[in-house]
Parts: sequence; C-alpha cells; structure tokens
Amino acid sequence: MEKSSKAYEYFEQLYGKESADAYQHYIEQAPKDYIRVNINKISVEALQKLLLDKYKIATEPIQHFQRALKVVSDEADLIGKTVEQILGFYYIQSLSSMLPPVVLNPNAQELVMDLCGAPGSKTTQMAELMNNMGTLIANEIDINRIKSLVFNLDRLNIVNTGVLNFKGELLSKVYDNYFDKVLVDAPCSGLGIIQKKEEVGKWWSLDHTNRLHDLQTKLLVSAIKMTKVGGEIVYSTCTLSVEENEMVIDTILKKYPVEIIPVELPVKSHKAFTEYQGMKFNPQIENAVRILPWEIDSDGFFLVKLRKISETETMEKMLVSDSDAKIVYSNDKDFQPYLLYLTDHFGIDKKIFDDYKFIFKGRDIYIINKDWHDDNLSIFNRIGTKFGSLDKKQRITLHSNGAQVIGKFASQFIFEIRNIQDLESYLTGMKIRNVAIPTGQYIVKYQNIVLGTAVNNEEGFKSRFPRTKRTQKFEVM
Repeated sequence: MEKSSKAYEYFEQLYGKESADAYQHYIEQAPKDYIRVNINKISVEALQKLLLDKYKIATEPIQHFQRALKVVSDEADLIGKTVEQILGFYYIQSLSSMLPPVVLNPNAQELVMDLCGAPGSKTTQMAELMNNMGTLIANEIDINRIKSLVFNLDRLNIVNTGVLNFKGELLSKVYDNYFDKVLVDAPCSGLGIIQKKEEVGKWWSLDHTNRLHDLQTKLLVSAIKMTKVGGEIVYSTCTLSVEENEMVIDTILKKYPVEIIPVELPVKSHKAFTEYQGMKFNPQIENAVRILPWEIDSDGFFLVKLRKISETETMEKMLVSDSDAKIVYSNDKDFQPYLLYLTDHFGIDKKIFDDYKFIFKGRDIYIINKDWHDDNLSIFNRIGTKFGSLDKKQRITLHSNGAQVIGKFASQFIFEIRNIQDLESYLTGMKIRNVAIPTGQYIVKYQNIVLGTAVNNEEGFKSRFPRTKRTQKFEVM
C-alpha cells in the first residue's frame, strides 16, 4: 500500500495519518500464521506437542480462543506442508476470520447456511462448532472455488454439510423463512488483508467498493429472507471501507425487519461509524464492530450480528426438479447387502453406521450424518463426503474419505505403514513393494492414524489416497 495509492488516501481520510502509517508499517511486516485445531481429530495440547517434536514448529495458545494456536517459530516454513495438515488436523486461518463463526455460534439442533462458503475456513469451523452433526449448507457461486470448498470439507472429514453452487441473492426463492442462522461473509474489496494480498493496495478504488455495495446488500437481503423470525445473521467482510459495511447495514435497517445484537469479541475492536461524510446512520450501527489489523496482528475485519424480528415478504418459489439421487438410512433394506459386505470385510460393528445416512448418485455413494436433511436434493453440487463406489459385483469399494470417517472402527483388513519410505509412496499414489498379505481392499494407517484405502492384488499394494491430496506438497519426518 504505497502512500500515493487510493487505498492509503482512503484509510488516512477514515482514521487519520497516524493510523494510516501504522497500517502501512504493519503491511511491511511478514504475516503471522494462526491455525485452528480440528479437535474432532486431535486436542490442542497434543497438536502443539506433535508440531514441536516432529517439525520443530513452536506454537502458543491464544487467550479466549480455545481451538486456536499462533505459530511463533517455523524456520523451515513447514506449517502448510505437514502430513497432519493434509489430513485435516488443523486449518491455517487468520485470527480475525475465526470470529464470525464464533459470534454466530451454530449448534447441531439448528438449520445453518453459509451463504458465501469458499474456500471453506468458516464453513469447516461452523461444522466443527456443530460437532459435525445437524444440517449445514454451504453455498458458493464460483464453480472453480467450489473445488477448494469441497477439498477442505473432505480434508477435515466434514459429514454434516451439503454444497450448493447458486447465486446467493436468489437462494431466498428456494429457502423462505427457513434457517435458524445464516453467515454472510461477503465478497469484498479486501482493504483489511493487504498484508497478505499486496495487490489489493494497487487496484483498490472507491468505484470498486460502490459496485460491491450493491451485491453485498442483495446477499444480505437474501439471507434475511431465508432466516426464520427470531433467527440470527452474521454479516462480515475483510475490508474496512464504510461503503461495504456501515452503508450496507444502514440500508438494510431502513427496509428490513432486523435489529443489531451487541457482541463482545476476544480481541481489541472498535465501534462502527455512525457518521460518514455528512451522512448519519442508524444509531444501532454503533453495535457493529471494526477490527484494525495492526492492533491484533491479524486481518482487518468488520462484523455485525442481526436478529430477524418479524416476517419478510414471501418470494415466488423457484421450482426445484426431482433428484436422481437417493438418500437412505443404514437400515434401509436396499442398503443392507452393501452394509453386510463392509461389516464382514472390515469387522466393523453394524451399529456404527446408524449414525449416518448414505446418498447414491449413479455408482457413487456419499456419507452424511443421520440428522442432515433437505428436500431440495437436486440443486446440490455435493452432499457429505465420498464414501465409496459400487464395483462390478455390486460391492462397495471404500473411498479414502469414507475410511477416514469410519476406519477407526475397523478390526481387520488394516495395513499399518511402518516406515517413511512406504508413507511417501502411499501419499503420492504409488505402490508399496514387497507386501505379503491376502488380496483385497485395505484401510491404511500410519502411527494409528487412518490415512485412507488401498487395494492389494496381483499387481501389488496400490494406494488409493485421493488425487486431489497427492498434489499437495508435504514433509514427513
């Protein structure tokens, strides 16, 4: 952010020269890494010890953030390249980015929507807050960004989320007064993340923020219409422009039945502006919060929590076609032959599968938690995570994602990798040599951690670690 740039000039006008210079100085420093621990897989303390012992990565807890760690030393720059990162033990995420899900605070008994889901940091965080249960729906308009969203859901073994590829501003034509909670982490101009994305400071302009204002307002209107009376909406951005924040909320308060709920954050924050360039906003807006990057050593953010206080006008419903997907419980008579094969082959207690439902799409099968529900199956890009596929004999070939969900309950046809060379071969999709075991499909473990699946036949012991994860650079020690 050069001092001659429009971004610097805007920030100086908003906060004064001293603050603009403080931001400029902050941007010139190397960004700090924070990680969110996936406590469904490992405790915070255990991950700290593992990172230090195995990779010499030193971390420290963050006060009031129970599931987060700050990386204080990583000389070899390994935090994004560990096997544990690939396997979803943690998610690299800015401290500020963790706040919107915490403020929304969804639980497994609620119907929850993440309206702008990719790349998945907040979606996966909300899934974890819901204990990977209940119904979470994540929407993303950009089909290319859907790939990163699905990748991260799979990496963290999330089984309570369905993924939509939809215009968020139109989703209220499908879901009317439906959700208990909605997160709108809106696309924005990124004025709060210049330290990580230097290019923002070069192309940022007021014209761009004004164009985004219209989209952000439409997305928030859609979220309000989708929310039940009494339900809550969190609107957040990683930008600091008034046009994309206070002005959006002021427009909403004038036209829609919502009120702002005051929030307390575990980091230093400031009240939102109630006046700007001669405009006076609704006084409730002072209960929204602004986070300045140099004050918390993380991204700049704006955040506001809204409650819907009365009905909104019902939209004309969009017709949703019937789905060719079939969703069944584990006790469904048509599913029983597949289940029997898996329980017999891997020695898994049948009761384990009672916690899930299964979605058949052609020959592919996906797994979702038993409480997930939606009547609009045909509009989903993906539901749950890949469980397996049917072979020529109508038996389930277990997918590595499915193995990571239920593999810890298996008692047979387990292959334990015992050295680094075999681990590298497996994670890169290669064959492991000289394996003298019966033919068949296996659940593969390393240090008692389920990695995925493999098949042993006359051609050798062949890895079935997902191709999407093989492309990730990693270090093993």
